[in-house]
Amino acid sequence: MTETRTDLAAKATTLARLHSAPGILQVVNVWDVISAKTIADLPGTRALATASHSIAASLGYEDGENIPVEEMIAAVGRIAAATTLPVSADLESGYGDPGETVRRAIGVGIVGANIEDRMRPLAEAAAQMEAVVEAGRAEGIDFVLNARTDAYVLAGDRDPADVLADAVERGRAFLDVGATTVFVPGLLDEHAVGTLVEAFGPQRLSVINVPGSLPPARLQDLGVARISYGPWTQRVALTALADSARELLAGGALPSGTLSLN
Repeated sequence: MTETRTDLAAKATTLARLHSAPGILQVVNVWDVISAKTIADLPGTRALATASHSIAASLGYEDGENIPVEEMIAAVGRIAAATTLPVSADLESGYGDPGETVRRAIGVGIVGANIEDRMRPLAEAAAQMEAVVEAGRAEGIDFVLNARTDAYVLAGDRDPADVLADAVERGRAFLDVGATTVFVPGLLDEHAVGTLVEAFGPQRLSVINVPGSLPPARLQDLGVARISYGPWTQRVALTALADSARELLAGGALPSGTLSLN
């Protein structure tokens, strides 16, 4: 059945509410239809998010907008069509035109997106985030912009205090132009998380959990809105695949409890 604009708007509103609710939103990142269906069927899954790195890798591309935008839009559209849950897409830095890319993503059923700033000059980055917000408004939905700053990702050997100050400044600028949340990927300690929540307000900070990150319960206590896992979920799946293949090649058997595909 074709999804109506009313249905899409309802999904967008649901996703926005999940970000502002006191309970933290955890999104386990997916990269194709079968991973999306597997995660969507789990109790406790309330929304899905794609991982651009994982989608690119599954289609034979390096991360960093090397995948053609048409292929990315098609991939996230297949995922959105495979579930009744709201889907947020990782759209890197917008493939040269964030507003148009988001408009196309909405057209295939996407109701939220990560957009990277790549530490461009702040005025330019804020204008790109504003274009995304305006695209959602033009399409008549409460589009969820998880505006990403790469302050930590591209920090190099800079003073941590300066990096944190950059993340605060850039995040505030993105919220000012209408972003729903600010995504600050990196291995953040409790001081950084607390500072960012204080600067942005409760339920406005989005983080990625990697090995060594603060546990979800503590992040919820600190006022974080959302946790995602990026390409790590695909890496976990590939690790399980390699482990099973190693066992099979050594004469072993398939592991008990293996999922059946519907």
